[in-house]
Amino acid sequence: MISKRFVLKRLLLLVPVLLGVATFVFAILHLSPGNPARVIAGQRASEEFVRQIEHELGLDDPIWVQYGRFLFDAAQLDFGQSYQIRKGTDVTKVLADKLPVTMEMAIYGQFFGILLGIPLGVLSAVKQNTLTDHLTRVGALTGISVPIFWSGPLLILLFAQMLGILPTSGRIATAYSVERFTGLITVDALLNADLAAFRSAARHLLLPCLVLGIYQMALISRMMRSSMLEIVRQDYMRTARAKGQGEKITTMKHGFRNALIPVVTVIGIQFGTLLGGAVLTETVFGISGIGLLLVDAIRVGDYPVVQGTVLMFAFLFTLVNLGVDITYSYLDPRIEQ
Repeated sequence: MISKRFVLKRLLLLVPVLLGVATFVFAILHLSPGNPARVIAGQRASEEFVRQIEHELGLDDPIWVQYGRFLFDAAQLDFGQSYQIRKGTDVTKVLADKLPVTMEMAIYGQFFGILLGIPLGVLSAVKQNTLTDHLTRVGALTGISVPIFWSGPLLILLFAQMLGILPTSGRIATAYSVERFTGLITVDALLNADLAAFRSAARHLLLPCLVLGIYQMALISRMMRSSMLEIVRQDYMRTARAKGQGEKITTMKHGFRNALIPVVTVIGIQFGTLLGGAVLTETVFGISGIGLLLVDAIRVGDYPVVQGTVLMFAFLFTLVNLGVDITYSYLDPRIEQ
């Protein structure tokens, strides 16, 4: 049983982390070259007009006043309005439109990686130095080594161009219009009771999620194998086998749960990374998610979008780390102490 005190303690630890990230983002953007007022006014605008915009935005206030205002607004999830990406639109709305796109790919890609990576890792450890182990290790190393900008086009070439069974880009066919509820296109299609739209969305997401899942599967299986090999050599595992308990029961009952602890760390870190935006995957498959949003915002100097996106990344990472800590305490209650 996970204690409320443990969860509350972890939640309180998130506050200084988010404060540090907010301070770092504010400092970097204010030390970087460029003037947001100039970006809004345009390169041909007069200096008087630029100064007027600076006054309207509060950019002519002392730095500590700007910092305090930034923290106060960020605490209320108010990151201002976009300068360039969507002029005049609240950054919170821009993020709310883009985040579900990346989140959907991250969830399905991570699910695929966990679904195959953990069983393959356990199998590889149990069958150490056999043909099964060698094949699993080679497959895992291949999955880790192959870059997404190569595997993505390769899968598009195979399944879309040569076989013609999957689409090359986008989230759903243009013939379908799905009413938005959650922002997750497959979930919204089901909530609309439109099975044809769901099938179209699933077909569009299959390749990008497969690309993400292959890397996750390879990494998780390697970590699971290493952790499992360490656990099966422990004294309590030998004692269980000496008492006549079957190998499968010993492995799954006594070894599997303890071996999961370092694997959960990898899963949490990788999932947080995916939520941060799989930029290459989004680029290859023409899916406009949070990763491409950040790249575009940096390129055009849309500072409110950059600030909001980075802070959202930090918040998601802290939530994932909280989930990892809670999972730790579930797998091994001694961690709470």
